[in-house]
Amino acid sequence: MGIDLKMKKIALYPGTFDPITNGHFDVIERALGLFDEVIIAVAVSQDKKPMFTLDERIEMINKAIDHLDNVSVVGFDNLTVELAKEHQASVLIRGLRAVSDFEYELQLGYLNNSLDDTIETVYLMPKLQHAFISSSIVRNLLKFNAKTSHLLPKEVQAIIGNMNSCTLQ
Repeated sequence: MGIDLKMKKIALYPGTFDPITNGHFDVIERALGLFDEVIIAVAVSQDKKPMFTLDERIEMINKAIDHLDNVSVVGFDNLTVELAKEHQASVLIRGLRAVSDFEYELQLGYLNNSLDDTIETVYLMPKLQHAFISSSIVRNLLKFNAKTSHLLPKEVQAIIGNMNSCTLQ
């Protein structure tokens, strides 16, 4: 039996994931078809004032990905390219829903490349049925106690449903 000299391709999928949606999950599944391992990197993102704590977001993601192989979750509060280096990830995954996302994502990709030109950015689109979903839409619906089950992985919906409603205010 020979030694496999092929290097493992590790991709980092950074974001706030406040909360993780079916669109995010679709991008994760697509990334798993392209890479050996996907690390979901959950940003602290205090500037965005997330609805859910870092620990809650990590728990939601862990429950949603429990059945997937070669996916892990980490929290972070440093530069994305630094985190990628720490985890030997050579690719950053970014999701694109609409043309409106493209300009921001392109600038971010160029910025990351200027900081470390050994890390590539790959843009993945979710399936059309998930293209309109964003975490901010979900958060707005949650504030009004509206239906979100069609927008979230069932495991995430269950966690949110079990949370105290005052947490969501």
